[in-house]
Amino acid sequence: MVANRLQRNLRKLKNWRSGEGVACFRAYDADLPEYSAAVDLYTEDGGEQRSFLHVQEYAPPAEIPEADVRRRRNELLAAARATFAVPPERLALKTRERGKGGSKYGKYLQQGERFVVRENDARLWVNLFDYLDTGLFLDHRPLRRRMAKEAKGRRFLNLFCYTGVASVQAAVAGAASTTSVDLSATYLQWCADNLALNGMGGASHQLVQADALALLEAERGRYDVIFCDPPTFSNSARADDFDIQREHVRLLRAAAARLAQGGALYFSNNFRRFRLDADAVAQFAACEEISASTIPPDFERNARIHRAWRLTT
Repeated sequence: MVANRLQRNLRKLKNWRSGEGVACFRAYDADLPEYSAAVDLYTEDGGEQRSFLHVQEYAPPAEIPEADVRRRRNELLAAARATFAVPPERLALKTRERGKGGSKYGKYLQQGERFVVRENDARLWVNLFDYLDTGLFLDHRPLRRRMAKEAKGRRFLNLFCYTGVASVQAAVAGAASTTSVDLSATYLQWCADNLALNGMGGASHQLVQADALALLEAERGRYDVIFCDPPTFSNSARADDFDIQREHVRLLRAAAARLAQGGALYFSNNFRRFRLDADAVAQFAACEEISASTIPPDFERNARIHRAWRLTT
């Protein structure tokens, strides 16, 4: 049953993947209630073009017997491996709690295995085994493409940058400069590696280890395109506790203050219960929700994977 669904999804996405050159995508997202997991395929760029599977199992309800959980998990993994012809050593299995927000940065395993993939015009390092997330949030693919086009010849600021994929794509598209901000030295180094992989670096591509909100309120630089994709919450020891619902107005105002004339602020988050403070954002010249246009075909079943807005002053 689950193998049939995987194959059906592949047929449905075939023309889109071929037309846009998509090498990393979501092939299955809890389509069948009995098999509650997300299955993503990552294909190596260059070399052997090996395929890897990243399977994220959603934690089952407590009343489901453990024997049933194991059986369904094994059936799903067998179907996925058979469908994509992936050996066991190239499959990463993780468990996620539904509805839980929080840090993107938690460590998982320590295999140290990473490989290069391609998205849009950029080459990127991913690691499917060592962390809960892989270094590449697949659902933001269309938004990154849109921002990269808009950033050509302009100054791009990437807040809460994670591994800097949006910065890299802006740089490859011809941004005059990029500035990538994150609290994690590990992920800023990953961003540097991604930039170097694409022949980018130097003074035009700044990496800043800082609390994004504090930085915005302290500095006076101006940027033409700003991307702000904060976590739902964070309790990092390096900064004050952060909650996106509580802090989003302050964050957006601080980011907007750094916009150059004619610039645009792209704001996104994945908190399912998030409510934008409409009265507070009325000060902006325009605030347009663009969520529908930023959800790619492989995430159509989960259109609430993120929400996104474009703001101008």
